[in-house]
Amino acid sequence: MNDRPKILIGYDGSKCADAALDDLSQAGLPVNADVEILSIAEVWLPPPPPSSYEIIDQANSARSPADLQRRFGKDCVAGKAALALAEGARARLCGNFPGWNVTAKSSCGSPASELMARADQWEPDLIVVGSHGRTALGRFVLGSVSQHVLTEARCSVRIARGRLEELDSPVRIIIGIDGSPASLEAAQEVASRSWPSKTEVKVIVVDDPLFPDYLGDLIPPLEKILDEDRQEERAWVKKVSTQPVALLRAAGIAVSHVLREGEPKKELPKAAEEWGADCIFLGSAGFSNRIERFVLGSVSAAVAARAHCSVEVVRIRPKTTEDANKEDS
Repeated sequence: MNDRPKILIGYDGSKCADAALDDLSQAGLPVNADVEILSIAEVWLPPPPPSSYEIIDQANSARSPADLQRRFGKDCVAGKAALALAEGARARLCGNFPGWNVTAKSSCGSPASELMARADQWEPDLIVVGSHGRTALGRFVLGSVSQHVLTEARCSVRIARGRLEELDSPVRIIIGIDGSPASLEAAQEVASRSWPSKTEVKVIVVDDPLFPDYLGDLIPPLEKILDEDRQEERAWVKKVSTQPVALLRAAGIAVSHVLREGEPKKELPKAAEEWGADCIFLGSAGFSNRIERFVLGSVSAAVAARAHCSVEVVRIRPKTTEDANKEDS
């Protein structure tokens, strides 16, 4: 993340949204950042304008029907209430992060669509949204706004749930590693942040074996094949864990690494709950279009839906021609 990142926060005034604001104190973020809080009023039938002349003027200046809706909605009671919510959240954040430049804004329409529209325009480094539900069912049915943002955003996304542990307990972070450049980027992101003292990080590699071990007992000829497969897996785990662990240790962070067998989307949330983790970090490639991000980001979405804690998906932005030219120069 940049030294002065741009952070977009979706805020609706709910308890989970407040928990998401407090969760940022345990996210290791820089002391300086440009932050925008966006509260959205779901206004589908805008109030009538004062005169026919005003609607003509606003319609002529609007770029789309959604833009026209926003212009009308801001003048209604719901639009003003949304701005008041954002201002309240701004005051709360400024108290926790005096070095942040925080602005409050409101919009009208579909919360997920408005957040994504603002993200496409402002291009933040991180989007933060709260997630409703502490029960297993509440977590599994991830809110439509969180799901929409997580699968379609081009930048990193933090689904924030706040802490279940005592406030003065050490921060515990899990990083899911699969050997991909994206998962290494997640480890680099954690290593680059400023964490409270005694923060602990656990690098977890989840291996989904091709053949269950019990097949070796049922089919003796397979035992040798399974043994060779396990040796290859151990070598693979050591290889993919070495660089992330070295990065974190170089940053002065206490780190351990473990191997778990099973499906990553189930094992990572399970490990987080057993250990009392505060956040799971995952890497996700910056896909070129929203269909790719939706289909190939299913593991991240499944982990975010199941986890009892916050989940941050670190997304690598695709390089543009401008980026490539900067590197060449």
